[in-house]
Amino acid sequence: MDIRVIETIITVASFFILRFVTGKFLGKIQNKYNYSKYRIRPILKFINVFIFITLIIIIVAIWGVEQSKLLTFVTSVLTVVGIALVAQWSILSNLSSALIIFINHPVKLGESITILDKEFDISGQVSDIGLFYVILKTDTNEKIMIPNNIFLQKATKINL
Repeated sequence: MDIRVIETIITVASFFILRFVTGKFLGKIQNKYNYSKYRIRPILKFINVFIFITLIIIIVAIWGVEQSKLLTFVTSVLTVVGIALVAQWSILSNLSSALIIFINHPVKLGESITILDKEFDISGQVSDIGLFYVILKTDTNEKIMIPNNIFLQKATKINL
């Protein structure tokens, strides 16, 4: 049997195992912090898409790149993706910030918060936390959309 077939089978099996483990992990986070399923579902989709894209890249590398250049190819792709996820003005930066907000940020839907800024503070109730924006609803029924990466950079006060 060709070594590429074995590598492909191992890669696909790893894909399904990683999806299962990720689902269980996010389920534990959901139960631990009492998050709504609507808060976990988008992040699970994002992670599944990321894992699937990684699977496709690895399979293409297995079948299309010489074995001696496979490590160089994979590290190059992961470097580009890593830089794109961290770059401040990148769309992918907002997606990775959404991941952090969903899992580890203390702000929850429905809470009243104030975002502290040196020019002027923004107060409102968190009405939605999406993959790209956090939406605040002010007392005057205005909706303010703040990009996720900016939301993470600003100091936030939870109003009790």
